[in-house]
Amino acid sequence: MKKAIRVILILLLVLVLLIAAFIAYLTVTQLNPETEGAELTASTANADLTVAEGDTISVLSWNVGYAALGQESDFFMDGGQQTRPESKAVVEKNLNGIFNQITQTDADFTILQEVDSGSRRSYGVMETTFLADSLDLPNAYARNYKCAFVPFPWPPLGKVSSGLLTFSDAEIGSAERVALPCPFSWPISTANLKRCLLVTRIPLENSDHELVLVNLHLEAYDDGEGKAAQTKMLTEYLQKEYEAGNYVIAGGDFNQTFPGGLDSYPIKDASLWTPGTLDSSALPGDGWQFAYDTETPSCRLLNQPYDPADEATQFYVIDGFILSPNVTLNTVETLNAEFEFSDHNPVLLNVALG
Repeated sequence: MKKAIRVILILLLVLVLLIAAFIAYLTVTQLNPETEGAELTASTANADLTVAEGDTISVLSWNVGYAALGQESDFFMDGGQQTRPESKAVVEKNLNGIFNQITQTDADFTILQEVDSGSRRSYGVMETTFLADSLDLPNAYARNYKCAFVPFPWPPLGKVSSGLLTFSDAEIGSAERVALPCPFSWPISTANLKRCLLVTRIPLENSDHELVLVNLHLEAYDDGEGKAAQTKMLTEYLQKEYEAGNYVIAGGDFNQTFPGGLDSYPIKDASLWTPGTLDSSALPGDGWQFAYDTETPSCRLLNQPYDPADEATQFYVIDGFILSPNVTLNTVETLNAEFEFSDHNPVLLNVALG
């Protein structure tokens, strides 16, 4: 009996040591916001746009769902089953569809969220490289998710490397990764996203001021405090840039519904994922405005594959923009891509600088 107890205790000790070693490994290899920067790919022959004060420009924002969350997919965090699609072919199909949508839209600037760079969930496809090579435009990339092995659910997510990617038809003066507050404590934080802003600066012709494009993807699966803290830091950053005389456009996936979004697309099942809410109090100050479209949903819930005929399908309006007072909104439209290649639809903005 004593020998059996001793064997059990030894096995338990070995198990504890293995778990401790695994957590230590994740801790050491996780993304470090203090040292992680933005990667800037400078000018190409296709960067033929010059931007000046008074010009009209277009910006496309799209959470591309790492090319793995198209019509055929669901996701375990939203009440579905999958951790990745059935095959690499699905990812490649979606990635080509995303590329075609971007080229057909032909916006001056394109800001993308959830772009993978060698993740198990997208079968190791280097989506960043494919898009950069295919579009051949100046671009900036900032990772917000790096984990050597995400151990949940089953089968586990495994290795993840993903982030924000911005393309520009104009020369990019500089790019910066700005870390946002992380709501998760250790050791859970080791396998979670380290959210950030990807800030790209576009020099304006004959001006000391800049067009400041902020690509963002705020917290999704928190208790709400994370989104609130990140939104507060975002708006403070935007106000500082505006006070410096710059033209500021912040866009992306806010994971919060814009005013009127719940009126158009009410929550159908509160037990499933629900977004936070935004109102005018979240704006940096007077003259600032949201830019979004409620005519077409920008996101769907991933509790099941997409079925447009299913009345239980949950839609949201959580993708859009914040514009500084010196940026005039002309139009904003959510493009109805029928969630074919991502669980989000792209949103196209048209504004004048001034």
